[in-house]
Amino acid sequence: MIINKFFKQTKVFRYPVMVGALTAMVLGCGQQPVANEGQVEFWTMQLQPKFTPYFENVNQTFQGENEEASILWVDVPWDAMESRILTAVSANNAPDVVNLNPDFASQLASRNAWLNLGEEIPEDVRGEYLSKIWEANQIEICATENDCTTSIFGIPWYLTTTVTVYNKDLLQQAGVENPPANFEELAQVAQRVKDETGKYAFFITFVPTDSNEVLNSLVQMGVSLLDGEGKAAFNTPEGERAFSYWVDLYQRDLLPPEVFTQGHRHGVELYQAGESAILGTGAEFLNTIATNAPTVYAQSAVAPQITGETGKRSVSVMNLVIPRSSDNPQKAIDYALFVTNSENQLNFAQEANVLPSHTRAIASYIENLEQESEQNTLLEARKISAMQLDSAEVLIPPSPNINELKKIIYENLQSAMLGEKTVQQALDDAQAQWDNM
Repeated sequence: MIINKFFKQTKVFRYPVMVGALTAMVLGCGQQPVANEGQVEFWTMQLQPKFTPYFENVNQTFQGENEEASILWVDVPWDAMESRILTAVSANNAPDVVNLNPDFASQLASRNAWLNLGEEIPEDVRGEYLSKIWEANQIEICATENDCTTSIFGIPWYLTTTVTVYNKDLLQQAGVENPPANFEELAQVAQRVKDETGKYAFFITFVPTDSNEVLNSLVQMGVSLLDGEGKAAFNTPEGERAFSYWVDLYQRDLLPPEVFTQGHRHGVELYQAGESAILGTGAEFLNTIATNAPTVYAQSAVAPQITGETGKRSVSVMNLVIPRSSDNPQKAIDYALFVTNSENQLNFAQEANVLPSHTRAIASYIENLEQESEQNTLLEARKISAMQLDSAEVLIPPSPNINELKKIIYENLQSAMLGEKTVQQALDDAQAQWDNM
C-alpha cells in the first residue's frame, strides 16, 4: 500500500501502564547547546525524576566506555513530545535518539524520518530481542504501488502486558469461583455480578483518545483491522460478532454508562472503591491500589489477561528510534543498543515494574521473581505479566493514521450500542469512512 496517503497527525496514545519520567540533565531555561562531534542527544518521555540516578549511571558508563561520546539527556513532558519531535524533524534539527511508542513513531516512519535499522543493525543482534516486538517496529514504505520496502524504525525497549486483577469477595458474592479467562466467560460473570450484587463486573473505555482496549479486543475475537492494501478488513462475520458482543453487554446494562466519557483511570477508581469486580491493568497499578484502597487490595488476586477465541494477548511497547537527520548515526545506534542491552534492560525493568524486550533479560527477570522468598499479589502479577510475553504481541498494526481508524471504529460502535444504528450499519459506515479518507 502507498503508506504516505494515510499520514495524518494524531495525538500520542498513552499506554496506561507506562510510568513516571526519564531523562534528566535538562539544560536551564530550555536552552540547547550547539551540537558537537561525538555528542548523542537523547530525548525521553517523562521518566524524570524517579529514574534520574539510573540513567545518570547508564550515561556515565557509556561515556566511560566510549571516550569520544557525550550524552545530552533531555526530558520532554509526555503531552509535548508529539509537537516537539514533529517540529524538530521538520526543521531537520531532531535529536539523535528518541523514546517513542510504535503508534506515533509509525506516522513519521512513513515519511522516512527514521533510519531503517534493518540496514544498520546485524540480524544476530536483532535476534537477541523478542521477534514479535521487532515486528511492531516495522512498516512498509512505498514510493509507488510497485516500489515498496520494509523499514524497521525502532529498537525495542521496555514492555508491559495487562493482567486481570479481581476482587475475590465480590466474585464470591456473585457465586463465581474463578475469574473469567475469555470474553465469553466475562459476559457470563458480568451478568452474575450484576444480578447478585447490583454492581458492574468491569469497566472498559470507548473513548478513542484514551485506550486501545476495545480495538485489541476485536483482534482477540478474530477480527482483522486492515488488509494488505490498508483498506478496512473488519466488515466481516467476525467483525459483526465482535461489535455485537459489546452492543449486547451495553444494552443489557452490564457496562457502566460512563464507558463513553471516561477513560481507564475511571476503571481504576471504580475498582478501588469496590464498585467493580475486575480490572484489566498493568502490574505496577497494584501499588496504587494498595496505597489508595488497602482493604480492596487485601481482597485482590491476579490472573492472566482476558482474551478471545484466538488466544492472543496484547503487549504495549516503548522503543528507541534514530532520526535520519542525526549528526552521529553510528554513535546513536551504539547508545540505543547500550540502553536496551540485556543488563540495562533488566535493571530498568526491575526498578520500573515493567518488562524487558531482550530475551536474556526476560529469562533473568523471571528467574529473579521465582527466587523471591516472600510471595505477594504484586510479585504474582509481575510473574504472570512476564510469562505472557511468550504469546503476547502488538495487536494493532503499526500504520500512519491508526488513531483515526480507532476513532472511526469506536464512534460507530458507540452509535450501535446506543441504538442509533444497527450493528451492520455501524460496520458499513466505519468501512466507508476509512476507505474514503
